Amino acid sequence: MLIPHDTRIALDTVVDLMNTAPEGGRGEALGDVPSLYAFVEGHKISGVGELGAQDLRAVRAVRGRFAEVFAAPDARAAAGLINQLVAAAGTTPQLTDHDGYDWHVHYFAPGASVADHLAADCGMALAFILVAGERERLRRCEAPDCGRAFVDLSRNRSRRYCDSRTCGNRLHVAAYRARRKEASG
Repeated sequence: MLIPHDTRIALDTVVDLMNTAPEGGRGEALGDVPSLYAFVEGHKISGVGELGAQDLRAVRAVRGRFAEVFAAPDARAAAGLINQLVAAAGTTPQLTDHDGYDWHVHYFAPGASVADHLAADCGMALAFILVAGERERLRRCEAPDCGRAFVDLSRNRSRRYCDSRTCGNRLHVAAYRARRKEASG
């Protein structure tokens, strides 16, 4: 599956945003405005001005809407959620070539809030996945104590864990130990 650079960045951003939620024993990673600034800077989100408590609440709400898209029971439900997100953000597609990146499309309006920026750009990235018939690539980690979001970009769509070196390896080692224990009586 060929994914343009800007869409891949937006997919990574939506996954990272969803994984800031307090789930699986993890605390809230967007607990305050400084953590929102760190997220914005870490993801090189352009055109963001002064942030405040209202931005933090709005970004958390968008994060919840993205989680609903990942949990949608079918493509029609996911499409409806994405349409609501993108429409509420007031999308205004524009070609841009900022910060050393070649031409790409921004979907947020100039001067948009960080929440609208995320809803528009990340919502459109999810829309492209849906249009490509690849909704099943939007997943949650199957490790019982994890549940982190990820986009399965493996060739055969077989990825089950957010990270094979942590969650996947941990479960494989546990299964191996259980088999050895059973074999030894």
